[in-house]
Amino acid sequence: MKKPMQPLPAGVTNRRSFLKKGAAAAGAVTMSAGLLSNAPYARAHDDDDSRPLTRGDIAILRFLQALETIEADLWRQYAELGGATTQPNASPIDLPFPTGLAPAYITGLIQLDGDMPQYIADNTDDELSHESFLRNYLEDKGVESADLTPFKNITPSQVTGVPGDLRLTNLTQLTVDTSWWTRYRSDNMNPDFGDTFPNAIPTLGVLQHTAIPRNNNDLIIDPTQPNGIGAFTQAIASTAGFHFAFIEQGGTSLYPQLAQRVTHPEVLRILLSIGPTETCHFQTWHDKAGNAAQPPLAPLTVKDPVTGVSVTFPNLDDPTHTAAQADALQANLIMPEPTIFLNRKFGTVSIIRPTETKDAAKNAVKSLVDDGLFLGHTSKKGKSDGFVEKLFDLAAAADEARRESF
Repeated sequence: MKKPMQPLPAGVTNRRSFLKKGAAAAGAVTMSAGLLSNAPYARAHDDDDSRPLTRGDIAILRFLQALETIEADLWRQYAELGGATTQPNASPIDLPFPTGLAPAYITGLIQLDGDMPQYIADNTDDELSHESFLRNYLEDKGVESADLTPFKNITPSQVTGVPGDLRLTNLTQLTVDTSWWTRYRSDNMNPDFGDTFPNAIPTLGVLQHTAIPRNNNDLIIDPTQPNGIGAFTQAIASTAGFHFAFIEQGGTSLYPQLAQRVTHPEVLRILLSIGPTETCHFQTWHDKAGNAAQPPLAPLTVKDPVTGVSVTFPNLDDPTHTAAQADALQANLIMPEPTIFLNRKFGTVSIIRPTETKDAAKNAVKSLVDDGLFLGHTSKKGKSDGFVEKLFDLAAAADEARRESF
């Protein structure tokens, strides 16, 4: 038996209804070429924006709003512990929670760059704005946003002063993929062609590492060290430096991937406007991460005093590297190296990568799952709370979206 068609949400339409309306309108009104050429651009743009959103547009916006909720949650934790407390003019940082609560952690972060606390606060503010804008936009269109509040069950850092409300993300058991580093340096491979890339920091890509101090015991003061903090505290900050870039390279690819599947001009404008800010974040963190793997911070090998897991930050600019190793690892090569795109016959071009649209949303969720960001969303008996399943459902709907013609 054929299933009855389900009604579309308010503010959503489909292609067939537009085709019918468009045909009727074409039969009733004829506009001369002269009038078309003289029509003001703003008027034409406004007419485009008056079209209802398609089901696919809604699915993409809801998925991105969920992802921005996750980003806002994790960046909040970084800001609470390592963000700036005041602006350069001494005015307070305008974030709705305390910041900069772990001075020893901040000492480790500023070894990567003296402006790290300010950048962390700014990145956090950006992600909060992305989430709230997308949620408000969906609400204005009469569409329910993706509410992840019921899944806040992760205990935050126990460093003194950190608010005790539960979180969505876990930053203390990360397996950080640093293959983005070597991927952006390759001149003959592209993940869109199925190519894979080695981790720049191999030990971060296995086992579990913390990128924030779990409690005051992780904030080790050591006057014998040049920076005045213990090696493990520095390793936590250096892990965060690479994790920052891992998170933001995901958004750098995801927005252009999904932009290829939207239909409504205004939704396209939203994705093309938010996406480049994610790229700005990635470029910043890409630059700072390299400082965690150069002298005097590297080489550094240190063991977690709680878990016993070791991490090694090698010198990425090791003078004994071969020419190939230097090309893949050199710390100041932060611009996207030109590489193959679409077809090898076109030659190389500097691009964001990947931008292939197939399973883009599902792959984004998988990368966060593999990162360990959601460890804790299961009970002691291994039963899931449904959080990851919900994210994959939202991703599947976004991946099903297709650009339609009006």
